[in-house]
Amino acid sequence: MVVCALARRSFRRYFTLNLYMLASFATSVGRYVVLARSGFTSDEYTYFYYYSDAVLTICLYFALMGLYSLVFEELGAATYVRVFSMLLLAGTALFSYGVIHQLENRMVTLYVFEMSQNLYFVGLVLTYVLWGAVLKMRETRARVIQFVLSLGVYFSLYAANYALSNIYPNLGHIWTYLPPLISTFLPIAWCYAFLRFNEDARLVPARLAVIPR
Repeated sequence: MVVCALARRSFRRYFTLNLYMLASFATSVGRYVVLARSGFTSDEYTYFYYYSDAVLTICLYFALMGLYSLVFEELGAATYVRVFSMLLLAGTALFSYGVIHQLENRMVTLYVFEMSQNLYFVGLVLTYVLWGAVLKMRETRARVIQFVLSLGVYFSLYAANYALSNIYPNLGHIWTYLPPLISTFLPIAWCYAFLRFNEDARLVPARLAVIPR
């Protein structure tokens, strides 16, 4: 995806999206190294996996805020979006501390797991709010629409996986293998957006949804 962005000369414009993909690549390499050295059931791999997942979730929030800036840039609201993103990050940190403080008798890995789980649900809500703004403002840029839609599907899949794993914990082997498959969706969808649409490509909003005037 990063290579496609560079080829299309869009790396800086979609910097937060590329930052997330670079972080995802670095994390995957790191996980492989720890896995090869310590093994799948080792404490080192368990801690590295869950902490790296939390870092990736935060990077994904920056990517989401970057999409907010793109959608609202014509209104001159980029500064407000940046302030909102920082407040959101601070609020997430405080919320995570509250979870850890209330669950002192649990393992740190479970703290991080629950934090990531809650962040995915919040990210899902924020993505659908952004999609509502896209429709309301009659956003027509094909790439932006593709990015927002794919992120909404991505968050929905992860949120569903977290929810179902809590409802049906006896099917743990299924919920273990789904996240790696889900994680391939976002880079494929974003690569498609770069390869299929140029920066000037437009979509007719009426084809996406019918909104009463």
